[in-house]
Amino acid sequence: MILRAGHGGKGSATFRHEPFVPRGGPDGGDGGRGGSIVLKASPEVTDLSGFVRKSRWSAQPGGDGAARRRTGKRGVDLVLEVPVGTLVLDDAGAVIADLAQPGASDEVVRGGVGGRGNVRFKSSTRRAPDYAEPGGKGEERTVVLDLKLIADVGLVGPPNAGKSSLLRALTAAKPKVAAYPFTTLDPELGVMEVGERAIVLADIPGLVEGASRGAGLGLRFLRHVERTRVLVYVIDGAAPDPWSDLAAVRAEVETFSAELARRPSLVALNKVDLEPAQKLRTRTRRAGVRFVSALTGKGLEELKREMAGALAGAPEPKRREPAAAVRLPEVQTALAVERFPWGFGVRGQRVERLVERTNLESDGALQRFQVELDRMGVSAALEKAGVQPGDTVRIGTAEFEYQP
Repeated sequence: MILRAGHGGKGSATFRHEPFVPRGGPDGGDGGRGGSIVLKASPEVTDLSGFVRKSRWSAQPGGDGAARRRTGKRGVDLVLEVPVGTLVLDDAGAVIADLAQPGASDEVVRGGVGGRGNVRFKSSTRRAPDYAEPGGKGEERTVVLDLKLIADVGLVGPPNAGKSSLLRALTAAKPKVAAYPFTTLDPELGVMEVGERAIVLADIPGLVEGASRGAGLGLRFLRHVERTRVLVYVIDGAAPDPWSDLAAVRAEVETFSAELARRPSLVALNKVDLEPAQKLRTRTRRAGVRFVSALTGKGLEELKREMAGALAGAPEPKRREPAAAVRLPEVQTALAVERFPWGFGVRGQRVERLVERTNLESDGALQRFQVELDRMGVSAALEKAGVQPGDTVRIGTAEFEYQP
């Protein structure tokens, strides 16, 4: 989606009006700063559907300055609430902000500064400046919102292993339960109580071979496991080869993230109420496998306690830190002059900002603009590049006819 901060308000070029003083000194106030756009994590918001329906958001511009040195009203910041666990990415995929905690916020685009009023340009040699600055442009950028659920324990396994049934048996959640792949198309959350502690469980939809490479709905699901501290591999005990299923799921998690695969984990072999699982239980010598039945409740209390124990010693998952270069940087670009068939182009942050902040309709502002170009060395650089009187010079979006 596209976020656009508010532009700064225009400065005022006014003069005092006093009795018997036809034209008093300058008294134009500054323009107000434009509103920024802030993204804030809110527990009250559960999904990103509101941003699907609307893809462009704009903050309020700043108010213009006025006479008597009155500053324009600052534009109101636009605060967009997103679910806790939302990653804010730029259009290149770099992280701008990780809103993983309730109340976490980030100013994604900043409002433009207000233009200075003419009172700011008064000096001993310039007693009555008749110009003011336009407001600065607000930042604009394209962002992608990526919601990753936050849970203490993630239930992962192949389709139809009984994860949804297990979530329903362990918590008050009511996920859909049916005997066909991908019944759960979105992760489900539930809260499990162990003693006085509340533990959030997430049912991550079924993983198939190749999920880490995008097979089925794999990547869509696996990314939700990244924030869980403990994994519970749920396997269908009545499947033809449960251990092969377990190995395949572990391999997909490992391929997706080696760090995720190293987190504390448990193995829950479900459907022990069925005869194939009962036979498997009598034959297996595998340590650490919990035989449970989501249908009858067998083994669930022990599984709860083991989840709580694993969680007690589990480290917090690493957060993706925003890249230092993601913020719209204030990079000072050097002055550069290029020759083109149509004339000369001038680039550089300072000179481009000067053009942006100059009222080109004002004779006084144009005189100051010419002085500043000389101070910055723009005129000298153009002459060195071979500019001639009458040549076209383009700075930013403005074009001028060069005159020495």
